[in-house]
Amino acid sequence: MQPSSTDIQLMHRCLRLAASGLGRTRPNPLVGCVVTDARGHILSEGFHQEYGHNHAERNALLRLNPTATPPPHTLYVNLEPCSHYGHTPPCADLIIERGIRRVVCCNDDPNPLVAGRGFAKLEAAGISLTRHVLEAEGRTLNRRFFTFIERQRPYVILKWAESADGYMAPASPTPYWLSSPSQNRLNHRWRTEEAAILIGSATYLADRPQLTPRHFLGPAPLPVVLDRRGRLADLPAHWLHLHTPTIADTLQALRQRNIQSVIVEGGRQLLDAFIASGLYDEVRILRSPTLLGGGLPAPILPRDSLVQPLIFH
Repeated sequence: MQPSSTDIQLMHRCLRLAASGLGRTRPNPLVGCVVTDARGHILSEGFHQEYGHNHAERNALLRLNPTATPPPHTLYVNLEPCSHYGHTPPCADLIIERGIRRVVCCNDDPNPLVAGRGFAKLEAAGISLTRHVLEAEGRTLNRRFFTFIERQRPYVILKWAESADGYMAPASPTPYWLSSPSQNRLNHRWRTEEAAILIGSATYLADRPQLTPRHFLGPAPLPVVLDRRGRLADLPAHWLHLHTPTIADTLQALRQRNIQSVIVEGGRQLLDAFIASGLYDEVRILRSPTLLGGGLPAPILPRDSLVQPLIFH
């Protein structure tokens, strides 16, 4: 069945709801849900708010009175309903139990525990399916989740600050802060959205950073330091201390710990190593209006890079 304009409108609503859980559902995906009657009027909605808590479909359906009039007819959700027991029972079972007649979905779930089984269970119960509505938008929203499962590594964001003339630091050894207060708040918001934050040993020794989102309310990422030469011995207990020899090995070490995304805030050497490996998905540059006139040049992406940097002034 082809999606209607109402289907598209309500799937946009699902995606907006889903985004409300950013930073709190990991490693689960971001999911929103809308339930309507046969005429398309919204009866209930919900989203996955926190890992280990109810999924979006369950939140939306449990808000409905089972004997309400009019009865629910169509359920909109941006990811295939789960069909297995985890922290909560299968959402597909609850959808069937509540008498939903039609399900409109954005993305198939590549998780091997689901991978079509949710849809198969719904179809076996006689529920009509409309799939792949706003599929590209859904993949963008859940890019961390899809990368982790399909590419078998965390989603990688490279981030640095640079001057207007392309330098990360001045020539003098005196510390110099390039980011403005508003850029600093933005950077701390980004930290709340990712599972881990990675620096190299040189950055740790020079700055002793906290790597916390002090200027934005939200969950703190796991601080990780890559220490190939074994120079660090006094790390805080909650830090992850890696000695992996390559970037690919580093990402696999994070994946083994179920870390779905990482923001790299290291120095030039670590950023260059990621760029050379090609193992990155986003580049975010905080650009200052300041002219340094010399110093440590900022990293340069190769001309054939498929990733276009996002510049934030």
